[in-house]
Amino acid sequence: MRVLRDTFTWLPAWRHNAQDFLRDAREEEIYVAVTDCRIVGFAAYHRPGDFLHSLYVSERGCGAGQALLARVTEESAGGLSLKCQAKNRRAQAFYRREGFRVVERGADPWEGGVAWVRMART
Repeated sequence: MRVLRDTFTWLPAWRHNAQDFLRDAREEEIYVAVTDCRIVGFAAYHRPGDFLHSLYVSERGCGAGQALLARVTEESAGGLSLKCQAKNRRAQAFYRREGFRVVERGADPWEGGVAWVRMART
């Protein structure tokens, strides 16, 4: 939850809670990056949709994000996609470096219409 709050600074902290995350991740595969016995990141992958639901790291620049994405890519059927909030420019830059391209733009009807981009890599 700390990483969510630190990353999505444009949303109120109360918006992020463990119960919502666990509910949303119920049908996803969760991969965890560990360094020195500490969790430094995780990825949630929805296999039926070949969709990376989330990828968060607490320590940027240590390779955890790339390692998690590589692990999910191994599981992918080859059409991996993800959705990223439009304001999260850092994440978009990471995914572009990893070969993803924006394929769609939109806004969620809840939370005041938070804008997002869908990115895909084939």
